[in-house]
Amino acid sequence: MRLTDNDFQLFGLPQTQAQARADIDARWKALQAEVHPDRFAAEGAAAQRVAMQWAMRVNEAYQRLKDPLKRAAYLCELRGAPVQAENNTRMPAAFLMQQMEWREALDDASSESALEALDDDAAQAETAALAQAQCLLDDNNDAPAAAAQVRALMFIQRFRSDIDQRLATQEDIAGQTARTK
Repeated sequence: MRLTDNDFQLFGLPQTQAQARADIDARWKALQAEVHPDRFAAEGAAAQRVAMQWAMRVNEAYQRLKDPLKRAAYLCELRGAPVQAENNTRMPAAFLMQQMEWREALDDASSESALEALDDDAAQAETAALAQAQCLLDDNNDAPAAAAQVRALMFIQRFRSDIDQRLATQEDIAGQTARTK
């Protein structure tokens, strides 16, 4: 193990999008047990500082590997096609049209059931987009196309977050209404 290893090397995992979460979790626990600063308490402050660096590095890698979207973005970067979501917002016209339709539907949604139906639709699109990203990365080795797919996934996740906020707002309003009766 070296601090300069990429996340997959550090965790002893293949550099693929397809990963079993249980494997990632198990490897994280084993690595944490190996590098935890408490194991080095008898070796002095310097050894504990190094162990702390290792523990932080392991946690950082775990955060990227456990999340399919972050993992896909990381793989794109490792393969020379960084996502660059802040600089590159190009999307296919069909995806942009879908986004506009979803946004209009969100603006028009007046009930919890309408919001949940919209979220179900977005969740299905997210699942399909993740599967496509996995295919592009693992089967086609097409990191530039996968980076575009990751950008689309970021839009979908942001949209789903907006739906969650609207649902929470509706729940707050319903709770306030119930208390005033």
